[in-house]
Parts: sequence; structure tokens; C-alpha cells
Amino acid sequence: MEGLLDFRLREILTEIGGYDECVSEFIRVNDTLLPPHRIYRYVPELHHNSRTLSGIPVKVQLLGSDINCMAENASMVATLGAYGIDLNFGCPAPTVNRNRGGAALLKEPDLMFSIVKAVRKAVPSHIPVTGKMRLGFDSTEQALDCAKALEDGGAEEIVVHARTKTDGYKPPAYWEWIQKIIETVKVPVVANGEIWTVEDATRCKEMSGCKDIMIGRGAVANPSLARMIRGIQMEPMTWNDTKGILHKYWKKLELNMDTTSRGGRIKQWLHYLSRQYLEAEKDFEIVKRFRNIDEFETYWKDHK
Repeated sequence: MEGLLDFRLREILTEIGGYDECVSEFIRVNDTLLPPHRIYRYVPELHHNSRTLSGIPVKVQLLGSDINCMAENASMVATLGAYGIDLNFGCPAPTVNRNRGGAALLKEPDLMFSIVKAVRKAVPSHIPVTGKMRLGFDSTEQALDCAKALEDGGAEEIVVHARTKTDGYKPPAYWEWIQKIIETVKVPVVANGEIWTVEDATRCKEMSGCKDIMIGRGAVANPSLARMIRGIQMEPMTWNDTKGILHKYWKKLELNMDTTSRGGRIKQWLHYLSRQYLEAEKDFEIVKRFRNIDEFETYWKDHK
């Protein structure tokens, strides 16, 4: 989730608990070797053995279509101590796809294979290389070819977002389609897409045949979702507790982000939280017009 689920939010969500591992925002690889400080900016957990402060491992996700550059950057990321390298073949954003990145590569299974193979060769064998894909670009016609390309290239795990690029994020997610991929490849397959509730997680596992799932937007909408799926917690946390977490995020953002960008992040998170909390919907209507820091500070003071 580029632009929201960053290292700060990873720290907060993993502190709440319920996660086995995390994947960073994607880091774009074009035609150059990125400097290490650029990687650290996205994944400061690399300074802590590639783990959040709660000890949850974080994979570094790379996105690009240049075979050699992807391999060179993956090799460099490995030297920084990455727990794992994940390759993004699923981002549906038009700006990314126009530059032959993300889901655009689902039209080129051979290129997907070559990228994974080159990255796998460039990275030490003890560091897992994994891939994330969708069911296709504008149809599911090449879904199995794409999954096989990832496996044959050396990916140790495949995460499948159960929609095509043209589906975007429109419901439903076609979890049942993932079953066909499981029957085609031998590596573990992880289901992803449209998992907002415990019931969604249960149905997704049943329909896809997957043992493991990945959550993204659902975790942002309900910070307790991972714990609830595991059965550690039965109900979402209260709005007051959630509001406290939101304020904690605000304080983390002030360390190195301007007010406009910080405000945008809070508005984004409130928008997602409104799926779970009526109070978030009301608060979103309040803060969406805020333009300066004083308005936000007054909001935190008045809405404790």
C-alpha cells in the first residue's frame, strides 16, 4: 500500500500483533543501482536485522522490468541484511503500468521468469525470493503461465491478489481462482484481496485452498484484524484505543514529514477506519478540510 502502509504503520500494526511477516512498500527500480540510503528510507528496519521493533521480519519489495537492474539492486539489498526479497508483479496503478512495471508484466510471463531467475541467482540462497501477482492484466488467460513463470524462475512463494489489473480493487475477489494456481505449482501460495473481516479470511481460505493469507487494506481498516483472524482477540479494539493509535501515528509522522503530507496520511487512514468505526467517518468529515497544523492539534486535544 504505497503512500500509507509505511514503516511507521508497520511498527504500529506489528506492535498490536498477529503477523508472521511484513512486506515493504514497493521500491521502483529503473535503469540504475539505487543508493543504500534510498532503500533505508523505505525500509529502516534493515538497521534492526530487517525486523520491526516488535521483532516481525520485513521483506523488501522491488518493482521494475529491467532484468539486470532488478538483479543488481536485489543483490545490493541483500548486502544490507534483507530478510527476503519480494518482486511486485501486481501493482495496478496506471503510472506504474505505463512504465512497464507491476501488473503490466502479467502480459509477459517470459519476462517475469527472467526477472525472478536473475534475482534468485544474484541473491544468496539463504535469502528467500518471492513474488506477488494478480490473476492477469485484463483476463485470467495467462494466470497459470504467470504463476509457473514465477515458480520456474526460483520464487519460493507466490502471493496472489485474486483480481486482474483491470478489476482494480472492485469487489469481488475471485478467491476460487487461486485453487487452480495451487494445483499448477508446487511452491506455497498465499491468498490476498478483499479480506476485511474474520469471515472473509475463513471464506478466502476455504475457497482458495490456501493455508496462509495476506492482508493489507483490511489491516488498516481494522488494526485488530490479524489478532482476530488468529482467534487471539474476539472484537475490534474500541474507537478510543484506535484514536490513540492514530495520534501515535501522527506523532511519528512529525519527525520527518511536512504538515500537508502528514495531514494526508491521517485523512487516508481515517477513510479506511470508517469501514469499521462510525466515529471515524464523523472525524473524517471534520479533518478533511484541515490545512494547517494548528487545526490538527486542536482536533487531537478536543477528541481525546
